[in-house]
Amino acid sequence: MAENLAPIGIFDSGIGGLTVAAAIHRALPNRRLVYFGDTAHLPYGDKSPNAIKHYSLRITRFLAEQGCETVVVACNTASSIARNEIAAAAGPHIKVYNVIDPVAEHVASSYNNAGIGVIGTKGTIRTRTYPRDIQRLNPTLHVKSLATPLLVPMIEEGFFNNNISQTIINNYLNSKHLKGISALILGCTHYPLIRKEVERYYRSAGVDVLDAASILASQLKRDLHEGETRLAEHHFYVSDFTDSFEKSTRLFFGEKVRLETADLWATL
Repeated sequence: MAENLAPIGIFDSGIGGLTVAAAIHRALPNRRLVYFGDTAHLPYGDKSPNAIKHYSLRITRFLAEQGCETVVVACNTASSIARNEIAAAAGPHIKVYNVIDPVAEHVASSYNNAGIGVIGTKGTIRTRTYPRDIQRLNPTLHVKSLATPLLVPMIEEGFFNNNISQTIINNYLNSKHLKGISALILGCTHYPLIRKEVERYYRSAGVDVLDAASILASQLKRDLHEGETRLAEHHFYVSDFTDSFEKSTRLFFGEKVRLETADLWATL
């Protein structure tokens, strides 16, 4: 029966991935979500590839233990570094999605002979996953990347949709590294919260602003059943709880969230 559909598992290195959870919730409002934020180890961009793979595989196993048959890697760094290992470890009965593949496929099929910009954290930009994947799918595209390290702390402190944030965003987007683009990928799970400000900068330039969370959610809506009604509540877990994380969840998810602590490494 539709009411017994398995929950959708989502994980990120912190709580920024709640923007992805929110987009999936809007697209599939009757599907139950199980979210895990690895707040004990954030940010993943500072960790070694082996550590990121280790954390990601353990979290995937945890989500499978919660009955999830779909797992979404809502972290650009983990998607860049560990997606193949996660998919292999998940096995044939769990479908794994990440925040990079749907965007790369969308861009490759929607643009030709164009410049594509990507903004993200230093860790994500350093992997060069977006340029590599997009140009592999469509060699006519020229991908231009820019690390924007001030944006994540700015957003987490609630500084957006004001003159200060618009000035910082404008300074980044005015970089020579992003000149001549037709579309800009928001390559961080925090960035949907500043999408309107980015669009404001490009208002007269005709640049498309691409939100990875929305593109991924649209793919899930195409692939998964909606369900008739949601009988059980969502669950939101973190590996290390603080009051500040819980206060920030409303910002990222759009409604109040009760965090539960799950230390997946306590017995290792």
